[in-house]
Amino acid sequence: MNKFQDNFKASLMALVMTGLIAGCGGGGSGSGDGGGGGGGDAASTDDPNWTVAPGAGTGVAGGGKGPAPVDLGTAGSFVMLGKSAISTVPGSAITGDVGLSPAAASFITGFSLSAPPSTFSTSTQVTGQVFAADYDPPTPINLGVSILNMEAAYTDANSRAPDYTELGTGDIGGMTLPPAVYKWGTGVLIPTDLVLSGGPNDVWIFQIAGDLTMASATRVTLAGGALASNIFWATFGIADVGTTAHFEGVLLSQTSITLRTGASANGRLLAQTAISLDQNVVAQP
Repeated sequence: MNKFQDNFKASLMALVMTGLIAGCGGGGSGSGDGGGGGGGDAASTDDPNWTVAPGAGTGVAGGGKGPAPVDLGTAGSFVMLGKSAISTVPGSAITGDVGLSPAAASFITGFSLSAPPSTFSTSTQVTGQVFAADYDPPTPINLGVSILNMEAAYTDANSRAPDYTELGTGDIGGMTLPPAVYKWGTGVLIPTDLVLSGGPNDVWIFQIAGDLTMASATRVTLAGGALASNIFWATFGIADVGTTAHFEGVLLSQTSITLRTGASANGRLLAQTAISLDQNVVAQP
């Protein structure tokens, strides 16, 4: 009987250990810690306090986490750069240079630009210079290069391999997200505050196949020393920042960017069509 009991105890212990190992899981299949590069299954958790783990990569110059940053080229010298139009409802407060090409300066409206321009103009709403495709050389050529750089940056951002797909089925409100590449085949909604948590050399890339919509009075908040210059939102559709909301990061929009009344942004607005402002504060990072 003693031998039988010993064998029975050994078998029972083996079963218990097997269950424990299976319960620990292998990450990326709905486990609460996100699994370190989890993909779509890991993003299906219903826990509102759930956070994902940092994605692959070493951030800026190998000194952080997440992917390498997107190279903006000379587009990175503008706080706002558009192709078809840039408009504002006064008074906005813009810190950084503004550029429009191939459209002419007549499509920069609401800024009361200084006249006559030469290679650039100024506005009381802009702490910086304003450039348009019909200004004196070398402005047209320089703007053309910046537009090409902006388009290349959008393509680059969308070419990165994702660490997470379809996180929250497109609703990322209330989440805390570490540096990683996030991809959605739909639009993305930020209905409540979003936190991006990481260090100054960490990088985030958001690949969005539809619109990016941020609800009124919400905030994107940076924690742990994260920098807006290392956060890239590449959206195919419209980027719409709601009334009095606050946005952080570089917006690369295939279409248009709209900031509703009183919204603010710490970052860059780079659109392949139009940018529309309404009494906004926008500052380059």
